[in-house]
Amino acid sequence: MKNLFVGISLIILVGIAGFVYRNATEHPLQPIVCPLDALLCPDGSSVSRTGSSCTFQACPLPNVTIPIGDARVSFAIPAGFTSATPSDAAVLAAYEMTDASSTSVASISLRHYKIEASSTPSTVIQETAISASGVPATVTAFSSSESGDRRYTVVLIERSGSIIDTAYYLVHGTDLFRFDAIDTNVQNWSDPSLNVAALPAHTALKKLLLTLQML
Repeated sequence: MKNLFVGISLIILVGIAGFVYRNATEHPLQPIVCPLDALLCPDGSSVSRTGSSCTFQACPLPNVTIPIGDARVSFAIPAGFTSATPSDAAVLAAYEMTDASSTSVASISLRHYKIEASSTPSTVIQETAISASGVPATVTAFSSSESGDRRYTVVLIERSGSIIDTAYYLVHGTDLFRFDAIDTNVQNWSDPSLNVAALPAHTALKKLLLTLQML
């Protein structure tokens, strides 16, 4: 009886092995072919899908993606700017460019605020448009500007002591993003005829905003 049981077991094992072998030869593993679509990066370059899950590759520098909750903000860092240490905990990202021929420094920073159900974008902007010395922005410091298909609330945060800081606020659903252009050691900062938009940080921020992607 024992030999009969062993024999039956061997027959079953041989049958299973034969089935597996036949299935493997008739249906070999097919290579994964990912869709040929491409992801457009903020700087205009593109990346393809890769890997077993066919996910898009990460866009290379100068493109950066910053996760914020369930959302993502992507943009291209302007030429000449490198990552810098955030000035405070509210700053999600900061970039800086130093002019070797002078003492001027151009900085760009990104902040994020949540718009609560009990509040409004205008209220949050007014509450956060405060200079480093704690002075709230005046009514005359507010204006608006368009970049691409987006409209920004522009606030002159600070213009004193050779520092000119302008913030661009963007509402996206219940999120409020603030991009700051900060030019430091501006020699003629008090000159009323000074073209602030032509300063290095301000010029660079406008270029950055043209590459902005909200995902």
